[in-house]
Amino acid sequence: MSKILIYPTNSLVLADLVDRFGHEPLTIPQEIRKKVTSVGLDSPPLNITPEDPKIGLKYAAVEVPSGVRGRMSLIGPLLEKADAAVVVNDPEATFGCMGCARTNELVNFLIRAKKIPMLELPYPTNEDDARDFVYKIAEFLQSSEVLKHE
Repeated sequence: MSKILIYPTNSLVLADLVDRFGHEPLTIPQEIRKKVTSVGLDSPPLNITPEDPKIGLKYAAVEVPSGVRGRMSLIGPLLEKADAAVVVNDPEATFGCMGCARTNELVNFLIRAKKIPMLELPYPTNEDDARDFVYKIAEFLQSSEVLKHE
């Protein structure tokens, strides 16, 4: 089973597709769940630990807006674990909006810099595009470049 970073990282559609093909989807909701259900969280309204800003600084400089660093404190460690990535460009907000253009640019750059197998697709806008979208993801997840990480 390969670990597949999905982007947008909160897309339930992508997470489900990756899971159905026997791989582990790397998503933000799973990381948030770990934080809010762990004993060490002292400030539930803020949902961060004192270590989170330090983790974010590993991926984005101190001059970068705090929202980018906060998102990167969750996404960066997922990217480090990833064997491959599925990236959807220009998704609708209901598909899994990440809400921050600068974070999107940084994550896309870091995925490419890691040089892992990557499938990049446009968001489907009609039924035929949606069929092709699912077919291409299935083909990618069953490809030898993804399966070699198992």
